[in-house]
Amino acid sequence: MQKTILVTGSTDGIGLETAKMLVAQGHHVLLHGRNAAKLADAEKTLSALSDNGRVESCISNLSRIADVTALAEAVAERHERLDVLINNAGVFNISDPRTPDGLDARFAVNTIAPYLLTQRLLPLIGASGRVINLSSAAQSPVNPGALAGRVRLSDDFAAYAQSKLALTMWSRSMAISLKDDGPAIIAVNPGSMLGTKMVKQAFGVAGGDIRIGAEILIRAALDDEFAAASGQYFDNDAGQFASPHPDALNQQKSEEIMRAIDAILSELTQ
Repeated sequence: MQKTILVTGSTDGIGLETAKMLVAQGHHVLLHGRNAAKLADAEKTLSALSDNGRVESCISNLSRIADVTALAEAVAERHERLDVLINNAGVFNISDPRTPDGLDARFAVNTIAPYLLTQRLLPLIGASGRVINLSSAAQSPVNPGALAGRVRLSDDFAAYAQSKLALTMWSRSMAISLKDDGPAIIAVNPGSMLGTKMVKQAFGVAGGDIRIGAEILIRAALDDEFAAASGQYFDNDAGQFASPHPDALNQQKSEEIMRAIDAILSELTQ
């Protein structure tokens, strides 16, 4: 059965490989990127992979909150239903991490944008759908000031690890809050040090086969083994569901992160 699936950050790396595999399987894939030329190239390449799979493009800069809102609106205008949202887009190191909204780009793209996009698209996804959030083995306690853009983190790894824990925290907390009324929301570490542009730029190494990451995202999005896994964390380094950072299992701390994100969005979306 053909499913409609939005994959953010799908013009290269794990996102592009995931989109390729999904189109080859005959699914309707909504590609996303912030570069129009790369997006057009990806759509052209993927459109040739299958007679049954369909491809369309959505352009948006997820570091800008207004762009995230516009992306959600564009998807809702074109589609009555979205079976799966894969929040894959991510940022690690960037020369100037401060966004036009006054946020750190790592938190804006890795944490806040997928939260807002998920919220806005929930009516399309429904209880039978899934939201797959790309987490990481790198997770460290979140500085609320850094999340809100009031504190600048000079260490790229610290900012990235905090943003990924914040993502994992809201994934579990939102899943618990929605219960059976919402889609399965699952945080996935696709695998450490895979050969993405992010890993190559940050660590100067070739990295592992990105298909490892793409395959687990497709399993999480489509396979029955993940249907009842809402709120859980899958660690692909271990090949199994596992415990994330302890803060993600602390309901009070996770709800604090959700309230902090809501406060940021309330200010920026008025």
